[in-house]
Amino acid sequence: MHISFVPAADDAAILILPVEKDGLPGLRWSDLGEGAQAIGTAAADAARFAGEAGSLVELFLPAATGTRRVLLVGVGAGTEADWTKAGGAVTAKLLTSGATEATADLSGVAATPAAAARFAAAAVQRAWRHDVYRTKLADTAKPTFAALAIAGAPDGAEAAWATQKAVTEGLALTRTLVAEPANILYPESFVERVRADVDGLGLEITVLDENEMRELGMGSLLAVSLGSAREARLLALRWQGAGEGDPALALVGKGVTFDTGGISIKPAAGMEDMKWDMGGAGAVVGTMKALAGRKAKANVVGVVGLVENMPDGMATRPGDIVTSMSGQTIEVLNTDAEGRLVLADAITWTQKTFRPGTIVDLATLTGAMIVALGNEHGGLFSNDDGLADQLLAAGLASDDKLWRFPLSETYNKLIDSPIADMKNVGPRGAGSITAAQFLQRFVDDGVRWAHLDVAGMVWSDKAAATYDKGATGYGVKLLDRFVADNFER
Repeated sequence: MHISFVPAADDAAILILPVEKDGLPGLRWSDLGEGAQAIGTAAADAARFAGEAGSLVELFLPAATGTRRVLLVGVGAGTEADWTKAGGAVTAKLLTSGATEATADLSGVAATPAAAARFAAAAVQRAWRHDVYRTKLADTAKPTFAALAIAGAPDGAEAAWATQKAVTEGLALTRTLVAEPANILYPESFVERVRADVDGLGLEITVLDENEMRELGMGSLLAVSLGSAREARLLALRWQGAGEGDPALALVGKGVTFDTGGISIKPAAGMEDMKWDMGGAGAVVGTMKALAGRKAKANVVGVVGLVENMPDGMATRPGDIVTSMSGQTIEVLNTDAEGRLVLADAITWTQKTFRPGTIVDLATLTGAMIVALGNEHGGLFSNDDGLADQLLAAGLASDDKLWRFPLSETYNKLIDSPIADMKNVGPRGAGSITAAQFLQRFVDDGVRWAHLDVAGMVWSDKAAATYDKGATGYGVKLLDRFVADNFER
């Protein structure tokens, strides 16, 4: 969708008017023509519309050119989150309506530049669809809404939108990767898709193949890939927006492009969902695109371990022992606890190669996280209270919310192995915590680290303000805000 900023909303065929909570009486009804207030008030009363964030009421008013369509959209208390709900609601209403363009007049409300930008961003984000494999789509189901003009925006709104536009484009990359089926998106094609998508943005790209990883001793990551005909890859995207020097921050993502569970095979029901088990990797590369797109003044590297977890005669067996790049040995009791094996070597390689002071990893790691939090929050684990607080704040600001869980030596002991340095699963209880404890064993002393378990967040079975059913893009807005608030000069 194209966003433009215009001086006024003159002659707009579809006019969108933001309304604050209980702000309907203050609307400039006279601008809408004779009788507009009576029609609008009656329609609002019938719809019980009072300006709540994201609520809508539609009017059809007489105009010189025939009929003018007006949407009153609630912006609640006027917070950035409220404006986000409003922008998404507009697109949800108009996307397949036959309308091709509309104009939102912000001159009658107190919108900050950031709020106006979030309104525009939400409108674009809600329009994202993945229709590339649909060969039969009814005309009434095809998207038509393609352009939104913003009139009466405050000074600075266009600059704020430029930042949000970059984030939205990164979000679209993440959603597309998560939505693609595993016969189309696998480790090699993931790399090539990302390489083409970020071309020209100034990101430095490094790719390791299986032979290179084998030479580096990445026995943990490669153990997951043994059963697949698709070769594993390690992909790094480096952004040097603050000049020379090591990256201050590393983002590390789990990229299991399809997860059968391996020899510890999953039940058939719902296994098709495991195409999005690379959601953490998707969020990392989407964030890197966003940072490069808006020229973030920070040095950040994104690293993703890409594998496919399949069962064949060469696959890792329960009870096998593998040696990680760090030299630590792992007893693999369950081959469906594979994401932590991938992340272990990816984290070690990241530390040895880039020496970051802070690492944040993202992974659709445990079903136990969905049991604990459902689809409302991602799980947060950290060895540093300050880092945890920064991520929690970024989650609230971006609406990619997080909830913190504990780490302790008591939990850590649950993954001790009698014949290796550790086992890859603990007991049934505290499954998400013991998974995080496993990862912590690969974090170097002095490195601030956080693990985000986003198993319940990268895919949704219901629509929300900025996405329809399907891939959500969770993590991109969170990480971009985290970088902006804590790493940019």
